[in-house]
Amino acid sequence: MHLDDMLAYNKKFVEGKEYEKYATDSFPNKKMVIFTCMESRLVELLHRALNIQNGDVKMVKNAGAIIRKPFDSIMKSILVAIYSLKAEEVTVIGHYDCGMSKVDIKTLTETMIEKGIPEETIQTLQNGGIDFNEEFHGFETVEESVVQSVDLIRNHPLLPPHVKVHGLVIDPGTGKVDVVTRED
Repeated sequence: MHLDDMLAYNKKFVEGKEYEKYATDSFPNKKMVIFTCMESRLVELLHRALNIQNGDVKMVKNAGAIIRKPFDSIMKSILVAIYSLKAEEVTVIGHYDCGMSKVDIKTLTETMIEKGIPEETIQTLQNGGIDFNEEFHGFETVEESVVQSVDLIRNHPLLPPHVKVHGLVIDPGTGKVDVVTRED
């Protein structure tokens, strides 16, 4: 099991005091929140491509770097970083070849059933007002998705006027970053 390998490594990490080189406080050195995709190809690449070190930014992630509701957990995290952790900039970073651009709701639902979720559960949720298309749909282009998330943040009623919000897209193959929208 992969968890056992991770825990064994962690034991050695702690015993060897490897954590000491990562010591920092909870305030982001670059006063920035980065909201990005949970994409596994970005775990190290994003940090290296943008010269982000431990303690530099607050990192918030979800599938596709998508914010659709102004008071969801992502937006709450961004606001806490601004008001409690001294962040002054927010950068949304999507990536090319994102799995959220390929989500097919019918296939996703069928896979849920194949993996053991009773069809009745899905029907009950849908009958109870959960719109699977609304909850799980992706996007046509990553640039449009980044702009949509940036606009929601920029226009949030609780965002202080001095906070700048930017939108970028990274290539998970090369690390090249393209600016979609920038606030100076």
